[in-house]
Order: sequence, then C-alpha cells, then structure tokens
Amino acid sequence: MQRNFFTIIIFSACISLITGCRENGKTKTDFNTDLTALRRQEVLAALNQKIPVIKLRQTDDKNAEVAQELAIAFPAFQKQMRAADGTPYKNEIFQSKPLTKADQLFSSTPCKEGNCYKVELYNYALNQTTIAIVEPCKNKVHKVIDYPQTQPELPQHLAALAVYIAGNDAEVINALGYKPTADDALMERTKSSLNKTRCERSMHLCVAPTYVAEPKALWAIVDLTDEVLVGTRWTEVGKTGLPITERRLQNDNITENYCDKENTYEKENWKFSFIMTNSDGLMIYDAYFKGEKVLNSMKLVDWHVSYSKSDGFGYSDAIGCPFFSSSAVVAVEPPEFLPLLSGQDTSGFIIEQSYWSEGWPAPCNYNYKQKFEFYKDGSFRIASASIGRGCGTDGIYRPVLRIDLAGDNQIIAEYAGQNKWKTWNKEQWKKHNDATPYSTEGYAYKISNKSNKGFYMEPGRGQFSDGGRGDNAWVYVTRDNPDKEEGHTDLPTIGPCCNTDYKQGPEKFIDPESLDNTHLILWYVPEMQNDDTPGNQYCWVEKVINNGIFENKIYPCYAGPKFVPINNNL
Repeated sequence: MQRNFFTIIIFSACISLITGCRENGKTKTDFNTDLTALRRQEVLAALNQKIPVIKLRQTDDKNAEVAQELAIAFPAFQKQMRAADGTPYKNEIFQSKPLTKADQLFSSTPCKEGNCYKVELYNYALNQTTIAIVEPCKNKVHKVIDYPQTQPELPQHLAALAVYIAGNDAEVINALGYKPTADDALMERTKSSLNKTRCERSMHLCVAPTYVAEPKALWAIVDLTDEVLVGTRWTEVGKTGLPITERRLQNDNITENYCDKENTYEKENWKFSFIMTNSDGLMIYDAYFKGEKVLNSMKLVDWHVSYSKSDGFGYSDAIGCPFFSSSAVVAVEPPEFLPLLSGQDTSGFIIEQSYWSEGWPAPCNYNYKQKFEFYKDGSFRIASASIGRGCGTDGIYRPVLRIDLAGDNQIIAEYAGQNKWKTWNKEQWKKHNDATPYSTEGYAYKISNKSNKGFYMEPGRGQFSDGGRGDNAWVYVTRDNPDKEEGHTDLPTIGPCCNTDYKQGPEKFIDPESLDNTHLILWYVPEMQNDDTPGNQYCWVEKVINNGIFENKIYPCYAGPKFVPINNNL
C-alpha cells in the first residue's frame, strides 16, 4: 500500500511538471524544475507496475482515457511489454485520440461513425510502435497492430523534456556561448538521428532541438530513450537577416473542410475524393477515369531529411492537418486547383497542397508541397517538393510515396532492355541510377492484370517541366495485407532520416512474399540534393528585393512518377 501511494505521488508530480504546453506553436518548458529527475522517477514507477507502461498525461477527453485502459488491459497489446524472462521494457502511451476521418475510411475495423480511438504505444527497448483500435463506448478492442522499428509522433511532454535536456547541457551552452531559453529551440518535436551513436546503432528515439545563430544552426541531438544529449552538430543555413516570426494559419478552415470531411472533385473525365490526413499529407482516393476505377489511393507517408553525409544526422518529418497532429510542418491553406499546361495547351489539371513551418523562410523552417497531376488521356502523376530553407545547405530530401492502384491479380514487370520486360515474382526493391534501362517512352515498370490492362510507370528524370532534375528513386513492391493495414491508414514514422541505402521504411513490409495472384502496393522514394549555389539553387528559397520590398524566390525540387495507361486502354 505504501509503494502504491508513493507511485501516485510520483505520477501526480510528473503529470504537472513534465507536461509541455503549447502556446502560439512553441513548446513551453519549465527550466526551473529538474525534469530529468522527475522523468527517471516516472519511468521507475512504471517499471514496477504489474503492467509496465507510462500512461497518458492529463486529458479532458474521458473516452481517450477509457480507450487507453482498454488497450492496456488487452493481452495482444501487452504481449511485448516484457522480455521473455519477464523483465519489463520501458513502454509509454504516446497518444489516444479519435480515429480521423481518413482512418475511418480505410480501416478494416467497423469504425465508421467516429466512435473509435487509436491508442499508440511506444516500446523504447524494441523501437516498436503498437497501435490499438478501440471502441470505448462498447468496451471493445477491435485490432492490435505492431510496427517494428517505427516511431510514433512525439507528445508534448517529451518535446519539453528534450528542450530541457538540451538547454541545460554544458556542451550546448558552450557551443552557443550563452544558455538558451526554451523559446530559442526549433524543431523540438521532429525525430532525428546521429551516426555512431545509439540513435543509429540501437535505433533509439532521438530528437534535435535546433538553435539558429546565422549563418549557422546548432543541432542538439537528444536521446529520449536514455534521456541524455548524445552530441551537437553545426550546419550552414545561410544569411537571411530576417527575424523568425510566427504565421497565422487557417487552422479552423482547413480542419473543418479538409480534415474532418471527404471532398470530391470532377473534371476532364476524372472523378476522385480527397482528404487531409494527420501525418500522411493530402490523400487522393477512389479515383475514376471515364467511369472506371483506376486508383484506390495515393499519399505521402514521410519526409526524411539528411544533412552531412559523413556525420549522418537529420530529421524524420511528417506533414498533415494543423490540429490533432504533431507534424512539424502542417497544411497552411486549402488545396489549390491549377491548369496543367503542355506548351500553350491545357493537358489536364493539378491539385496542389502546401505545408510550411510558421517561421518559414527563416533557417530551420521547412516548406513542402504535394501535387497530383491528372491528364486528359487518363495518365496521372504523384509528386512532392521541398522549398527549403531547412537547417543546412547540404540537405538530402527523401519523401516516401505510397501508390495503391485499383485492381486484383496484378502483375509488375520492370523494363529489362531490348523491348523486354521482366516480371517480379516476389516482394522486392530496386534503386534507380544512370545505368537503369528505360523504354523508348521513358517507362521503367508496368503494372497490369492478365489482360494487360493497367499502367506504365515513368520515373522522373527531369522531363516534367517543373524544375525536377531526376528522382534517383528506390522503388518497392509489396503484397497488400489488409489485416496489417500496411499504410491504408495513417502510418507512424516508418523510416529513419539518414540511411543512404534502401532502408527508407517500405522495406519493413517486404518478407519477401510471393506476388502471384494478389493486389500490389507501390512505394516510391526519390532523392533530391539541395543546393544554395547562385545560379544553381535547388530545394531552396531566398529573400530578394522586388519593387522595393522583400519577396520569396523559390527553387522547388519536384520528384515523383507518372502513370500512363497501357495501350490507351482507358
């Protein structure tokens, strides 16, 4: 009884003092309280419980608390909370929140009326996210899904802890020449990595509160698994002479009209639906051309941003809705519909969505774009771009795109040269480079059924007249497994920021299984190197004076594949 009372006292203290608040987009951290000591007490108390888990902080949503308790009590949710010998792992509930409208649309559970919650557990020892879909009003857990080697989006109190650790560390203070305040930190909720540390070797949960001191930025990389600073790094960000200011976002309008409800659009024989997700950007789904369904869905799952090839550090980021999301870069305006021009002629239309940090275009603030092109001949393209400025002049951007073409019993084949196509029989991946063969038309793959009905895939090689210079992409093909919901609903961060090989996230869904008589999912991860060299800028933005005032001059780096109907069969 005495220990239980002590545990309650510890939890009460931790709830009130560790929790970070958010005002005007900044995480507020109490520098007058030893948050690391309180955190250690909180972890120790959780490890001594029958079910070793750190629960949610205070919430006004009673259903969220009920959903959490139902998930924690469910055997499948508990199964990896301890090692085989019974030793407890460090586990924490990161969030319990209602399923979004997008999740309801694609979840295989019967949660179509907004009555289900998503409970996310992070296992620090295994670097694993476990998600439970729970219906509180029925006391029912519908599904539990494990995502090995993935990390959910950070709750506020962990961002506050990271800022506290960084701001009180002697290495950071000495490097900056002053003790930073909590308000000085940027990107504190965005996951990071650093080569030759446990962030990389053991896949620990790491973030990097970042401090701008133009023309450089200091990264303070904090390991939240061990709750220590693991290193600092400087990056060049360029000189802007501009203060970091906050931007008023159209949060209410975007949430109400694009996150909380489905939208449909119809033009040029195309008809499709679209919705904004919490962390997988704008999703196009149920797309029809001339009345025939050609696409189940397409979206952007992650942004991986790497700086310094030798040191290997950077961010894993997400884009999405401005509310109920911990994405660092959120939607700031409604999607825009534009004409798709080919010379002087209109060849179709574009839907484009913008996301940016509140301080953009100042250093260590990001601007991303998604666009979907729809052509009059039934072709379509998914593409994404960074518009800088980011936290360095040597950034490599790798967006993770997911494409789910309509149809069953699909076959994928890669172009092998000399008008020959080689069928893939098992799940696999391939990296494109200068030696990759392409057909005369520029196609690298075709996805079809046994009647040869489907699409060619044309990777970006600088031919799309939008500033792209070539995708250098990894292409992955996986077998659709609805029971695992491998991307049908919002995914946690599935890949680290800084891997230079095929381990970008989609490989987690490769077993490899047979691709015979199945439905396929395509994953596409292009690679773009930013450049601030005058006359050769790429993935970059600058402030220039035009007619006596400053304006942003952008240099986007669009990348993404085009899908062209086989034999004009649509």
